[in-house]
Amino acid sequence: MLYQIIVNLCTNAGQAIGETGGIITVGVEQVQMEEEKAKLLQIEAGQYVVISVMDTGPGILPEAMERIFEPFFTTKDVGKGTGLGLAVVHGAVQGCGGRVHVESNPGEGATFRVYIPVLETQANHDIIETVHTSLTRGKGRILFVDDEADLVQVGTEFLTAIGYTVVGSTDPLEVLAKFRQSPDAFDAVVTDQTMPGLTGDQLAEKIRAHRPEMPIFLCTGYSDKMTKEKATEAGFARFFIKPVSMVDLSKDLKDVIDQSLQQAR
Repeated sequence: MLYQIIVNLCTNAGQAIGETGGIITVGVEQVQMEEEKAKLLQIEAGQYVVISVMDTGPGILPEAMERIFEPFFTTKDVGKGTGLGLAVVHGAVQGCGGRVHVESNPGEGATFRVYIPVLETQANHDIIETVHTSLTRGKGRILFVDDEADLVQVGTEFLTAIGYTVVGSTDPLEVLAKFRQSPDAFDAVVTDQTMPGLTGDQLAEKIRAHRPEMPIFLCTGYSDKMTKEKATEAGFARFFIKPVSMVDLSKDLKDVIDQSLQQAR
């Protein structure tokens, strides 16, 4: 649900700023909602996580503001949107027991704030424990590349924690150089698609020139540019839309590496 909320709000903001460009700002904070403000937003008082998406687009006209969450309602030209994105957001937020608040004036952009009630501490522990027990441990050496340093750090720490030896980098050219130095030293590659210097599919092509059988996992946040079908045709072992499920990644890594090792025997 959170994935749907954020992606649809950011897509809506991207369409609002259009080809002329602009700024989309995404934020998150935890707030204590007092009784007075909670009544205005028609939610219960208490602790909330607030996800905000702000754009510098043309804003929303008053007559459209009342209808923006209606299914199939859209102010965009034919072929530019289905009118379902904000309806999906509204339904998902309600499913979480939350509320969406919109602030906008014509010519001044728009800000969508999603209020989601905070889970009790015990519920958080239960969720963490469920995810932890669902992870699949494995062994092997992984090359991990993404131009976002935070994602490299998180990916490296996660894969190391479940048993892998990881070489992480934000530079695909550096990863390619490390691979060329020791092409048999790695068991799999996990790469982002959109990166400066080399895209994920370009990096994969150069790696396969040395080791055609190397399992390569492709991750992307832009499903319209690279689909699962295209990734399969291009020879990728697995394809993930960001944010990547750690449970799925851990399982697929073990399955693919084990299969690769069996074929090599």
